[in-house]
Amino acid sequence: MTTSDTATSPARHRVVIIGSGFGGLFAAQRLKKADVDVTLIARTTHHLFQPMLYQVATGIVSEGEIAPATRIILRDQRNSQVLLGDVFEIDVNAQTVTSRLLERVTVTPYDSLIIAAGADQSYFGHDEFAEYAPGMKTIDHALELRGRILGAFEQAELSDDPAEREKLLTFVVVGAGATGVEMAGQIAEMADRTLKGAFRHIDPTKARVILLDAAPAVLAPYGPKLSAKAQRRLEKLGVEIQLNAMVTNLDYDGLEVKDSDGTVRRIEAQCKVWSAGVQASSLGKVLAEQTGVELDRAGRVKVGPDLTVPDHPNVFVVGDMMAVDGVPGVAQGAIQGGRYAADAIKAELRGQTPDQRKPFSYFDKGSMATISRYAAVMQVPIPFTKKKFETEGYFAWLGWLMLHLVYLVGFRNRLNTFINWFFAFTTRGRTQLAVTEQQVYARTAMGALSELERREAEEIQEKMARAQRRQGA
Repeated sequence: MTTSDTATSPARHRVVIIGSGFGGLFAAQRLKKADVDVTLIARTTHHLFQPMLYQVATGIVSEGEIAPATRIILRDQRNSQVLLGDVFEIDVNAQTVTSRLLERVTVTPYDSLIIAAGADQSYFGHDEFAEYAPGMKTIDHALELRGRILGAFEQAELSDDPAEREKLLTFVVVGAGATGVEMAGQIAEMADRTLKGAFRHIDPTKARVILLDAAPAVLAPYGPKLSAKAQRRLEKLGVEIQLNAMVTNLDYDGLEVKDSDGTVRRIEAQCKVWSAGVQASSLGKVLAEQTGVELDRAGRVKVGPDLTVPDHPNVFVVGDMMAVDGVPGVAQGAIQGGRYAADAIKAELRGQTPDQRKPFSYFDKGSMATISRYAAVMQVPIPFTKKKFETEGYFAWLGWLMLHLVYLVGFRNRLNTFINWFFAFTTRGRTQLAVTEQQVYARTAMGALSELERREAEEIQEKMARAQRRQGA
């Protein structure tokens, strides 16, 4: 079934936004009072506050608190509408966007387009690893990981085999960036505090948490000083740091690691978390095929100074999909890019031409990463200098909490999150420890179903082709 969002005589400038992340949502909100019609198309019904996904995976907050419904957020913005669908085609000549929801295909025309489709987890050419080591990019990932982490403890409680217990109580986090550090620290705290004394046949505090990376340092972008302090804090929590270690293979029961000296060894671990890389949305390739725009190694679009595709001044690319020197793939980059694109569209409506646009300028507000309860690292640029203010510990942790509360959408979500934080950090309790079998296995089952459907479709096509060949003979 195909539907069209085409109007016979559009009364106002039509802005289509792809993606409901930071870039897409903030662009839509920036256009609230503009004389435009905004259509936001996303493959999920929610706006995800991705920096806090690891807290969903480790039972601190609920998914609803960091993923409010996009429709509800934009409910009072009368010039906007939200469409659910996975965009698979962009026609820059016809100026249309085509999306799919189940069997329904929708074609939406635009005058200006903002592409903020984000990024997916990258397995560096080994997509088969995803089955055994989920990433940390979606709510599904976080809920699946919560189930796998807690399920490992439950299985260990039932096991009488010491070797199997050791495998079940070994947790490996691949990637020592901010997400990996936060995840490893929280798994260690959950085992040492929340689950302590909750089992009768195992001691959760004896769980082994390993953080490994092919790089030579933890939190390398933060510099050697903060990197060393983060590593010491993790080691104090009991996390094993294994650097210069590259994952070469993954399976259900463990992984193979190649060290810098060429030695290949195996780690037996049922629960693995992948946070080692990102790959921009495949829509970047769609744009490259149509416009010839260059992509970087991660599939990000090399946009012009005004964040547009060369020779297409009405097509903006923001967030994790844009490749701009000096702009990291963080929330602030997406927020500022989305707002810039919205402001450029409003300026054009006032008569400004594309060649009059001021280049996008990124304001670096600094970087933060939590390590554990009461511990974080913070790096903030000092205005008008090339120096950065660096700190770690309790005050950096408080800064992280306050900043993330500010950017959560909705007062109720902020309040609920604050309450959950208060009990999680002042007591051993975590309120979000419920898991279901579907959360753990649904993604794998859906993947198997999709593969079965693909094979059936290929068989039907082959039968039809044979029948046509017989008729021709």
